[in-house]
Amino acid sequence: MEYSPPPLFKQGASARAKMVFFALIALVLLGVDSHMRSLAVVRQVISTALYPLQVVALAPRDALYYVGDYFTSLSDIKTENEKLKQQQTLNARTLQQGQQLLAENTQLRELLGTSERLPVKSVLGEILYDTRDAFTRKIVLDRGTQHGVALGQPVIDHVGVVGQVTRVFPFSSEVTLLTDKNQAIPVQVVRNGLRSVAYGRGQSNVLDLRFMPTNADIQKGDVLVTSGIDGIYPPGLAVATVAQVENKSVDSFARIICQPTAGIDRNRQLLILLTENKLEPRAADDTKDKNAKMAGILRHAASRTNGTSGKGIDLQPAPPPPAQPATAPR
Repeated sequence: MEYSPPPLFKQGASARAKMVFFALIALVLLGVDSHMRSLAVVRQVISTALYPLQVVALAPRDALYYVGDYFTSLSDIKTENEKLKQQQTLNARTLQQGQQLLAENTQLRELLGTSERLPVKSVLGEILYDTRDAFTRKIVLDRGTQHGVALGQPVIDHVGVVGQVTRVFPFSSEVTLLTDKNQAIPVQVVRNGLRSVAYGRGQSNVLDLRFMPTNADIQKGDVLVTSGIDGIYPPGLAVATVAQVENKSVDSFARIICQPTAGIDRNRQLLILLTENKLEPRAADDTKDKNAKMAGILRHAASRTNGTSGKGIDLQPAPPPPAQPATAPR
């Protein structure tokens, strides 16, 4: 009885024979190609024909790479965007600080030029804060008696008058602004020399010229400067510009509204003029004159009441107040 190999063994032998055959063919082709270089065209043709299949086979891998790169790029872009936003915020703050420093530098230069042109000494002060009273217009500067500041000294900026020192401490001082309702300043119209007094209204950037007759020669746009007759403000400092003039025949006085020249609510550095009070002391006989005038008024009133001329009424003037005893210097 003859032995017959199983079918699986026969198939394995046939497959091995085919592999050996193709391996021999491959070796022969490699040898021929290495010596004769004649299969380059065949290889290019086969490579071109198989390229679409290669693309299709690599498409899943390329898609995974593309998705990964997309999400990675998106994360990188978000991170970079956040960094750019932070940098933009820092740059904006630096730019604003630079602009503020530039404005302060410009104002300080103008104040320096103003102080050099003034005939009186001055000291530069910086605003510390506004007072808490909402019904007044006052500020506090970082200069006091230790720096030569005294009561009544004017405060200006590089263009005009801002206010007046009304309270002094050793290292600070309180300044009442021109717009305060209790503040007044003697002024003069540059165009015609007309003198008046400007009063604050308690409102920002508004002054009044009160008690001016309706026929006063004041026009819109007139420039008002300090007259200097009060002995406190040097003459010629810019105060305000006339913004509105109303003359009504039914009113005894004109309604004149002015706008301050100085940046009362804007500047941070101001000049304090170290002026001295030039007002002379009142004469000693002023009290006697006042008493004599009062006696004359009373005599005239009594004469009108009694129907007489007042000659028979003997009204003695009020005695002057007793003199204060001189105190020895300490």
